[in-house]
Amino acid sequence: MATDFATRMLGVESSSVRDLLKLTQRPEVLSLAGGLPAPELFDVPGLADAFDRVLRGPGGAESVQYTVSEGDPELRERLAELMLTRGIQVASEDVLVTTGSQQALDLVVTALLDPGETVLVERPCYLAALQLFALSGVRVVSVSCDDDGLIPEALAAAVREHRPKLLYTVPTFQNPTGVTLSLDRREQIARLADSERLWVVEDDPYGELRYHGEALPLLTSFGAERVVYVSTLSKILAPGLRLGWVLCPPSLREALTVAKQAKDLHTSTVDQRAGAEYLATGALGPQVERLRDAYRPRLDAMLETLPEVLPEGSRFTRATGGMFVWVELPPEVDALSLLSAAVEKGVAFVPGAPFFAEPGHRNSLRLSFVTLPPDQLHEALQRLSAAVMQLPQRLG
Repeated sequence: MATDFATRMLGVESSSVRDLLKLTQRPEVLSLAGGLPAPELFDVPGLADAFDRVLRGPGGAESVQYTVSEGDPELRERLAELMLTRGIQVASEDVLVTTGSQQALDLVVTALLDPGETVLVERPCYLAALQLFALSGVRVVSVSCDDDGLIPEALAAAVREHRPKLLYTVPTFQNPTGVTLSLDRREQIARLADSERLWVVEDDPYGELRYHGEALPLLTSFGAERVVYVSTLSKILAPGLRLGWVLCPPSLREALTVAKQAKDLHTSTVDQRAGAEYLATGALGPQVERLRDAYRPRLDAMLETLPEVLPEGSRFTRATGGMFVWVELPPEVDALSLLSAAVEKGVAFVPGAPFFAEPGHRNSLRLSFVTLPPDQLHEALQRLSAAVMQLPQRLG
């Protein structure tokens, strides 16, 4: 029987990352796949206390009532305070609360892009963003990157050739590569966006998760009028809360608010109030330090082990924060074929090809280091090496 799907659904594939999460449920599989924070590090007692105070307090009934589309006023104030710790001073009315940063990106696309218009992305790019762009019917053009992030000359050439309306970038600890846009390039890209009237979405889910080196200024600090900053509590508090936000330039505030109203009216009231209550206690700072202390040795273990286990001709990024390391195996290795062999060996990863807007790149893969302790990371990478070595092309 024919299915009358909307045209926009054609060619929009299921997320291979989400599909691979099924593999992590098997106890014998050591997963380097999903971009999941380590659940044993969630501050469940602190969150439980926050929810209890919200629901049992004098405003308990209001906490399960409808609220305004812009977000709970207390949470907006707390998020404005959080932005100050990131070097950006904003008023609470500049903050629009969203159901995760994925919705924040969706709202920006809804407000700014018509089907057929062009968006520039990093090569490779965060997979869920590519899915959203495909569903929105926009044209995606990818821009070359290296170990310092987007290459400004390549970006300028793409702007001249394709006349895009929007650039989407994860400048700090990028997903999937883990690389960070250098300070000089941040300044260059902000100047280019201003001179070319190019909107830029700065997606910053991982910026707090720095394990080595000094923090860099946010891209929005160089061009607040053209840069739309989005972030989330998912990676530093709990992804199940689905609490994200977007900093609204004045020219976009009304359009983003209307788009939010049309999408879901508002983000969960009780989750917003519990989030605000948690932030008010000052517990987020120590929680982030706890994550850094746990994740730092895991990243170090992966970076130390990879040279020992990867075949000759491989390369990998040397992330200093975030959740991911990107690997490029020799050209003859197909990561999709490798995945089957790897699962048989008891390890999972994400093939890199789906992170590209164009076909190819089948020898690449993304590895997440945050959910396994160092000894299990070492074992997982040994299993991955064994899987690589058993492929026919590696035996020849």
